[in-house]
Amino acid sequence: MSRKILTTPINNEDLDSLMIGDIIYLTGYLVTSRDDVHQRLIKQHKPLPVDLAGKAIFHAGPIMQEIEGQPGKYDVISIGPTTSMRMEKYEKDFIAQTGLKLIVGKGGMGSDTAEACRECKAIHTVFPGGCAVLAANCVEEVESVEWLDLGMPEAMWVMRVKEFGPLIVSIDTKGNNLFENNKKAFDLRKNNIVEDICKYVDYLE
Repeated sequence: MSRKILTTPINNEDLDSLMIGDIIYLTGYLVTSRDDVHQRLIKQHKPLPVDLAGKAIFHAGPIMQEIEGQPGKYDVISIGPTTSMRMEKYEKDFIAQTGLKLIVGKGGMGSDTAEACRECKAIHTVFPGGCAVLAANCVEEVESVEWLDLGMPEAMWVMRVKEFGPLIVSIDTKGNNLFENNKKAFDLRKNNIVEDICKYVDYLE
């Protein structure tokens, strides 16, 4: 089966056919952008030192190691995803202001992000938790780091990646939200299951 690979810079047309549940891979630029980066742009109105238009961001706090004898050059030791919902408060404005096209994180995001993905033609994807070393192996080079004053986990690490993934599309450009859809489906099934379980389980009042 052929892999669906997105390559930066990503265009609207590259995302049109993607639907929630699709599995994709990323080649090109991936920039870590977590809580503090979002707050600096949206809350403190500081311009980003990296142009994110057409690129992808990763909700992640990596572990980096400076290469001996090469000041300012780093290897990625581990880079697992951060819970994306932490950025929900700022993500809608962040997408609109930066022109980014792909978000990588862990877990789902809310209605504001889904609205921004629909209006700005962007997607949110999920990288499997517990695979931080696998993610690091997909990084070809750490090209630069910005805002290192925020600390290693919160800085903007500009990385070139090759077939980074698997990434599961959780919000598509139509605003469909995989996690919210699943919640509704599970709720519909839950009541009958709980009722059936209660026939066999008792408890003390």
